[in-house]
Amino acid sequence: MYFRMKIKRKNQSHMMKRRDFIIKSAGAGIAAGAALSLGGYKKLMANAPENQSYDLVAVMGGKPEAMFDLGIQELGGMGKFVSKGQKVLVKPNIGWDRTPEYAACTNPALVKRIIEHCFRAGAKEVYVFDHTVDNWVNCYRNSGIEKAAKDAGAKVVPGNTENYYQEVSIPGAKILKKAKVHQVLLETDVFINVPVLKNHDATHMTCALKNMMGVVWDRAYWHRNNLHQCIADYAMYGKKPVLHVIDCYNVMTKHGPQGVSKEDVANLASQIITTDWVAGDAAAAKMIKLDPLKVDYIKIAHDMGIGNMNLDSLNIRRIKI
Repeated sequence: MYFRMKIKRKNQSHMMKRRDFIIKSAGAGIAAGAALSLGGYKKLMANAPENQSYDLVAVMGGKPEAMFDLGIQELGGMGKFVSKGQKVLVKPNIGWDRTPEYAACTNPALVKRIIEHCFRAGAKEVYVFDHTVDNWVNCYRNSGIEKAAKDAGAKVVPGNTENYYQEVSIPGAKILKKAKVHQVLLETDVFINVPVLKNHDATHMTCALKNMMGVVWDRAYWHRNNLHQCIADYAMYGKKPVLHVIDCYNVMTKHGPQGVSKEDVANLASQIITTDWVAGDAAAAKMIKLDPLKVDYIKIAHDMGIGNMNLDSLNIRRIKI
């Protein structure tokens, strides 16, 4: 247990009502998800819908790996996003020198499972990186993500010097007209965004849209020049993620983005998978009792046509394991 049972019960009770809008039981017959052995994976794929029409899949109640197995199945399988021979970038949040129980970084087990699915779908190479805030070597190691990624066969690359970044233009942006973007993003065919949901002192929360601050070099410019608008502006850039897998397994509910104590963390055992990062962030906000309208960059991105924050208008698949 990451914290005393009394505190865990309090945190879960505090979160439950608001998260129920997005995480509801889909029926008692849902299995906990097959292990990603070759046989289990084939079984999942055989049952995948041929013509999925879901805007968002929300899963609750399992381990990160099992929830992803079920969620990606509902969107048609990883083969819908990754083709044979492609190079894939999987971009988690690895920004902080924290071990997994602090929930400052993306859950390493989820990162590993996504990479495994990419290779099963035929990916030639899978890369993992982040422009960390703390020392990158310590972040990669202590988050558990470096080992998890390498164990799954991915290549882990650094993002700690400006030499790795190339300047790009962002048509349609209001403030962030250009940015220096990591070369691995520019050189890969498929981009998968894997943020962790958590509290943030400057923006109330960080999730899919804000996770892009880890692919650019000069984040200080964003903070000096209307952070919320810059977050939305970057989402206008043409090399967008094809999939957003939001880690809501352990969620930092205060003192974010770095965290102070394990008691800041609530185990929500949830995951959101979507192709619409505005919808994903809006759903994630609700899970931590935030009105999406109060998170400025979500509303700005919606108004700019980047995605849809009106969850009632979306086709959402809800699964409870």
